[in-house]
Amino acid sequence: MRIRIVDAFTDRPFTGNPAGVVLLDAFPDDVRLQRIALEVNHSETAFAHRLPAGGEADWALRWFTPATEVAMCGHATLATAHVLHTTGAHGGPVRFATRSGVLIAAPGGDGSITLDFPTAPLTPAEAPAGVAEALGAEPRTVVDTGPDVGDLLVEVADEKTVRGLTPDLKALAAYSERGIIATARAEDPARGYDYVSRCFFPNVGIDEDPVTGSAHTALAPFWSERLGRPDLTGFQASSRSGRVRTEVLGGRTLLCGHAVTVIDGELLA
Repeated sequence: MRIRIVDAFTDRPFTGNPAGVVLLDAFPDDVRLQRIALEVNHSETAFAHRLPAGGEADWALRWFTPATEVAMCGHATLATAHVLHTTGAHGGPVRFATRSGVLIAAPGGDGSITLDFPTAPLTPAEAPAGVAEALGAEPRTVVDTGPDVGDLLVEVADEKTVRGLTPDLKALAAYSERGIIATARAEDPARGYDYVSRCFFPNVGIDEDPVTGSAHTALAPFWSERLGRPDLTGFQASSRSGRVRTEVLGGRTLLCGHAVTVIDGELLA
């Protein structure tokens, strides 16, 4: 069984968000998938196998954190599409059958890959009692991102506040299904991005996710409404960092980025 480690939403190794990618003939039992994801120990490991021709999707795709299976993952989808394209396993746009419906990944002429994901339904919410203390910053706006994303999106005062957060992760776990997306408008758009974010997901075993595609299905409509443009660039200010180009098309959001394979190995157990 081949396992590749791919850095997603970056064009440079050792930045962006690393994902395990495993191409299979069929899915083994869930216990084995979870054990492999724990052994890989990145925020997500993607497992995919080819589907029969003529259906609505080309490949079946599932994502596991070290602790659990998740309903949606952008960076591991990007990583899987990158592996399919660079190994010749699939050419052109690829349709993935997932728990979040059919997701399409299309290669671009510049080496990028564009993901077509459902736009997160955003619902304004009251700041829960104690969330400011847990996050370490006072919320300006709080939005529920719906069942597929499963986070609270919290706007804070400015980019400096986002970058300086040192949250109480144990306390944050009480406030949403997956975690908290902290965000603010970019201090200087001349740096090449429009908004900044960080993502803390203690409920799925991820203290801080390096670059989160699924979170940008909520960040993109949130900031597109405020900034008055459908196409934006988000910067996720983790220690590894990465950029996600986004475009909101009503009920769908396009997420665009690059990926780099850094490890290609074999599972012996």
